[in-house]
Amino acid sequence: MTYTLYWAPNTCSLSPHITLREAGLPFDLVKVDLRAKKLADGGDWLAINPKGYVPALRIPTGEILTEGAVMVQYLADQVPGTLAPRHGTMERVRLAEWLHFIATELHKGMSPLYNPAANDEFKQALKEKRLIGRWTTLAEGIGDKPYLTGAFTIADAYAFYVLRAWQTSLKESLDRWPTLRAYYQRIADRPHVAAALEAEGIKA
Repeated sequence: MTYTLYWAPNTCSLSPHITLREAGLPFDLVKVDLRAKKLADGGDWLAINPKGYVPALRIPTGEILTEGAVMVQYLADQVPGTLAPRHGTMERVRLAEWLHFIATELHKGMSPLYNPAANDEFKQALKEKRLIGRWTTLAEGIGDKPYLTGAFTIADAYAFYVLRAWQTSLKESLDRWPTLRAYYQRIADRPHVAAALEAEGIKA
């Protein structure tokens, strides 16, 4: 009953990696070379996930799941009531709302900043006119709570990834959002998050 997470460093596969550890589920890690589309043992990555990107998750039935925001919900449901509210509750709908926001407005919202064809003027406008407002929305959603919905959930694991990408990959700061800075550090200090970072050879 072991899960297999296909991952690459500094990617959103960090979110399901954290989720697996927080859920206490048994798993193996298989590193993917995204440029070469190869596994660490030389296997064909596209044979596992034709989409070509990570993460992918092999579940105990042998089926492959893709799309991180979906797989973390699946994983949370393997340990009901711990990392996500139960299906059918308004709390679960609100959690899905946050996951969708993180996936579309933050994760994909930042993607043009990685595009070498985008000029500096465009990137600066994207940050100032859209992304700063989105980060403010996240900060306001947290408010004075320790985590987005109060207790730590899969939404916090995903939010940690996008906050890390903003700081480490894009070299941006959280200084204008003290709430986000404290929230990020609070998640980084969780033992399972620290273990995931260490296993991937990266830092918060």
